[in-house]
Amino acid sequence: MWELVELPEGKQKIGVKWAFKKKLNPDGSISKHKARLVAEGFLKRQSLDFLEVYAPMAQLETIIVVVAIACAKKGPLFQLYVKSAFLHGHLEEDVYIQKPPGFVIEGREHQVYKLRKALYGLRQAPRAWNRKIDSVLLKMQFTKCMVEHGVYVKEDRGRDLLIICLYVDDLLVTRLNSEFEMTDLGKLSYFLGLEFAYTYVDLVMHQKKYIGEILRKFNMGS
Repeated sequence: MWELVELPEGKQKIGVKWAFKKKLNPDGSISKHKARLVAEGFLKRQSLDFLEVYAPMAQLETIIVVVAIACAKKGPLFQLYVKSAFLHGHLEEDVYIQKPPGFVIEGREHQVYKLRKALYGLRQAPRAWNRKIDSVLLKMQFTKCMVEHGVYVKEDRGRDLLIICLYVDDLLVTRLNSEFEMTDLGKLSYFLGLEFAYTYVDLVMHQKKYIGEILRKFNMGS
């Protein structure tokens, strides 16, 4: 992840801080408490400290189309979440950070950490993660869609067509567990603000939670 080094002449270190967040379920209840070490990446300068930041993602319209196709074909829909996704991305640039709270080593207080992999908050972190997941999917013989670079397709043994929609660290996918530690979220129920309810014959897509939040925001809730 990182190594303790002397800060090279002409290089700057960037600050870091702990960020604490609650992840919510569609009904508003707490799913989990998360703690992340976040870099103050806004201090980095493009072309000097990093080059590319763009990371392709599946568009919402495409995701809706894939859901519709799956429903028409009576295919199962599952979702996966990659744990600490950005921490898997390898950096192409030299990035130095100050020692995080709790990681100060006596006698080496003046040294800094050189990152080997990306950290949340770095402006190039999404791009680094995307390069990593892209290489893994291509190695697994998925084909990237030419016009929608967040979508990957694979024909499995000449029978099943597997489709992956990638949106940062969330995936609509039928099988992917060989490279990263993942949380299997089971059947598709909540994705990018869209909620999914299963009936005996159909899959219903709605935004009950989002609509409720908007109504409460404007004091129109019951």
